[in-house]
Amino acid sequence: MIKKIVLAAGLALLTACASTTEQQLNLTLVPSTGSTSVGQGTALNLETQDLRSAQFVAVVDSGREQKQPLHAQQNLRVAFEEALTRQLTGQGYIVSQNSRGTMRVDILDTLLNVKHSVVKHEMEAKVNVQVVVESPRGKFVKRFEGNANTAGVSSASYEDMEALLNKLLNDVLASIANDRELNMYIVENL
Repeated sequence: MIKKIVLAAGLALLTACASTTEQQLNLTLVPSTGSTSVGQGTALNLETQDLRSAQFVAVVDSGREQKQPLHAQQNLRVAFEEALTRQLTGQGYIVSQNSRGTMRVDILDTLLNVKHSVVKHEMEAKVNVQVVVESPRGKFVKRFEGNANTAGVSSASYEDMEALLNKLLNDVLASIANDRELNMYIVENL
């Protein structure tokens, strides 16, 4: 009996050592509290699409032969849609399937490039989102882009990577919230 327990414990330990878990970045998207009540109770249907060619959100180059892709813990499309829904609701819009028009958000690009070594790191992030509003009166299309660069001493930590990527995504959310042309089109045409 003791041999079976020792054997089982040994197998469990070997299995745990063999299966390394890949670190993932945590997305913490916060809706912008900008233009409140601009929506005036206007109803719209919200759809999001992730049109990126690859599903990772970061690429880490530590100077070796291969670059390591990093994924997000959350689904980027779902996280962005949830934050945008809360943001639109906070702005006075009614997000509903039963509306005359649709706001579609296409996530075209979201990538953080990290080059680091033991003594320094450089990070470059970019986000590219397209908003398409379709109404009975026509269509409105606008792109929202964000770029950020940072550098520092020592290698980049996962917290550093998360902070830059989340800041950039939140900046794009804020740009959508505060875009007068977009808000005016929605209120006047839906």
